[in-house]
Amino acid sequence: MFDRLKEDIQAVRERDPAARSTFEILLTYSGLHAIHHYRISHWLYQHRMFTAARTVSQLSRFFTGIEIHPGATIGRRFFIDHGMGVVIGETAVIGDDCLIYQGVTLGGTGKDKGKRHPTLGNNVMVGSGAKVLGPFTVGNNVKIAAGAVVLEALPDNCTAVGVPARIVRCDGKKVEHPVENLDQVHIPNPVEMEICQLRRQVQELQAELDRIQKKDQQPL
Repeated sequence: MFDRLKEDIQAVRERDPAARSTFEILLTYSGLHAIHHYRISHWLYQHRMFTAARTVSQLSRFFTGIEIHPGATIGRRFFIDHGMGVVIGETAVIGDDCLIYQGVTLGGTGKDKGKRHPTLGNNVMVGSGAKVLGPFTVGNNVKIAAGAVVLEALPDNCTAVGVPARIVRCDGKKVEHPVENLDQVHIPNPVEMEICQLRRQVQELQAELDRIQKKDQQPL
């Protein structure tokens, strides 16, 4: 447990430029607090002390604003940045070195039984407000844009944006739209992208309508 805590603190120091000291991280980082409480509740859950496990997780939710079901499986060096409003479901699986931001949901659709929540591979980033819903797998080294809604599996080494999410980069190659230096800022606005697509469709329909009108006006 102590070794895992040291790893979690180091993950914060490496990924958050605002982190100034180990003491500050231990005292003020709600994401770290939530992960530490999760590891306790998960141990209780594995030993079939379900009520005690849920009690610890709900107390953690009260103090941190982050809800992690004790049945979830989370790997090493997991970092929740800011964290308020994060929800991680019972059958969710998260690999090593993952990073998620505030408002993220790793949830279900309400249609599945048994395995209901997503599986994230290693080194996955999920942007603020994104929703990953369903019992599918998100591959290694995947980046999910802020506000995206992911409803199906994503392959390794790709970037997904939009509602519903679609892949815009895979294995370093552009698929649909350019995304340079992905982070919380340099991600295409999914709403703007949808508006641009609608504009293109309207222009295509207008061009087709003009073509038909010109054809009808030609003398027989």
